[in-house]
Amino acid sequence: MVKRSDTHVVVIPSYNPGAIVVDVVQAVADRWAPVWVMIDGSDDGSPEQLAALAETLPDLRIFRFPENRGKGSVMLEAVRQAAAEGFTHVLTFDSDGQHPVDYLPRFLELSEQNPEAMILGTPQFGREAPLERVLWRKVANLWTAITTLGGGIDDALFGMRVYPTSKLKQALESTRWARRFDFEPETVTRLSWLGTPAINLPTPVRYLNEEEGGVSHFRYGRDNLLLVGMYLRLCAGALARLPSLIRLRCRR
Repeated sequence: MVKRSDTHVVVIPSYNPGAIVVDVVQAVADRWAPVWVMIDGSDDGSPEQLAALAETLPDLRIFRFPENRGKGSVMLEAVRQAAAEGFTHVLTFDSDGQHPVDYLPRFLELSEQNPEAMILGTPQFGREAPLERVLWRKVANLWTAITTLGGGIDDALFGMRVYPTSKLKQALESTRWARRFDFEPETVTRLSWLGTPAINLPTPVRYLNEEEGGVSHFRYGRDNLLLVGMYLRLCAGALARLPSLIRLRCRR
């Protein structure tokens, strides 16, 4: 049964996810409304498939950008639109089939009970998860703990989350970064700096192989360099905010 909301919108950023995106979006739309898909310059045929799906689902809205701009960039557009339409919260959900659709009600219920908080998925990996990805996450999570002065964030990179719209908009508009793969870790750090409490929800994640329709756009060299540069910037930002961060943590 579909639950409709005037406060929470599900946003699915999508860049060349392959045919699996139709099943993902249909499964999400079967459980929640409204759903927005942000097509970030896809040229794999998925925009046309999603447009056809939207004709059958009145609560599904498609936003199409002609060129690839980066996940954070299209998310900023979604957040601005959500704020303009009065949505108080945005739930982000990946288009590649990794996130569990049946966990949507848990995230949204927690958010409704704790509207001031960000609800962050903590990925529970299966054996199919690439070891190097798991290890790099541990490094990223360590640096997130450092830059937030122990902000209570279990995972900095997982994309299934609920954000308070106004806080996320403020965080994204406070920087010219967080526009690509750095979207999740930088925004969660900046939200922590703004005093947004984190609630962590253990969530199973599945890495699909090519035969299952899995597609990954992560590039180890390029994206890890992006993360290294990001954490250097965030360390400098944390040092500049150190007195306020200490006061914030002492109030917890």
